[in-house]
Amino acid sequence: MEKGEQKHCCGGKCINKFSQLDQILEKYREVKGALIPVLQETQNAYGYLEKEAIQYIAQNMNIPVSQIYGVVTFYSQFHLNPRGKNIIRVCQGTACHVRGAKLILKALEDNLKISAGQTTGDLKFTLETVACIGACGLAPVMMVNDDTHGRLTPEIISDILKKYS
Repeated sequence: MEKGEQKHCCGGKCINKFSQLDQILEKYREVKGALIPVLQETQNAYGYLEKEAIQYIAQNMNIPVSQIYGVVTFYSQFHLNPRGKNIIRVCQGTACHVRGAKLILKALEDNLKISAGQTTGDLKFTLETVACIGACGLAPVMMVNDDTHGRLTPEIISDILKKYS
């Protein structure tokens, strides 16, 4: 997949699927050690790092695909699958654990019909667990995007989710 080779034709008009990626790669063409910024900007542009984009980056930056996957899987900021519009982070730290974080996670999984680490089919929600949110006084706690919700009970989870639907 050389530069511009990833084309899709629609109604007689061909478009380069990775035209934005070409611009990102051009921006970092002469920059040593630019892989992480290229991956960050690619993920910002496309929402996640799809397999074809990683292969395209590898060929254009002359970096083995395996090395790129090593970086992508090492850093939690990178995602290989599409993510939901709303990112739910459920604290599993000590204070939250003691106050019922597992029950909160189970209520979220039941309401969303997904497991931790997954995204709903409609791409509305991605459910993640985190080690600590830093709001121990509100335990158990979760964040939906930038909103913190504390003193949670399984019974109020569906009402909170409705605010983001």
